[in-house]
Amino acid sequence: TLVLFGSEFGRLPTAQGVDGRDHNITGYPMWLAGAGVKPGFSYGASDEYGIHAVEGQMHTTDLHATLLALMGLDHESLTYRYAGRDFRLTDVQGNVAREIFA
Repeated sequence: TLVLFGSEFGRLPTAQGVDGRDHNITGYPMWLAGAGVKPGFSYGASDEYGIHAVEGQMHTTDLHATLLALMGLDHESLTYRYAGRDFRLTDVQGNVAREIFA
């Protein structure tokens, strides 16, 4: 079992008056558990304000490749055909973050 808690964006650490906090696409947390994830491990870091990722930046395709690997699937062999061409689920990118594996 793999548990993922996250979102497609984070929130800025600063308030915007009475309107709350704006979206933050440059630095946001995700939480993973189970399925061979290293317990108590932190991957990456943000700047001192929590706005931008400064270490261990992970693109969406990297996250997808990592999730598939944790489930025992090779992201490079998963393809679908569209318009006469094979496409990978992780596009032409996708690096597995093996540092988070137990």
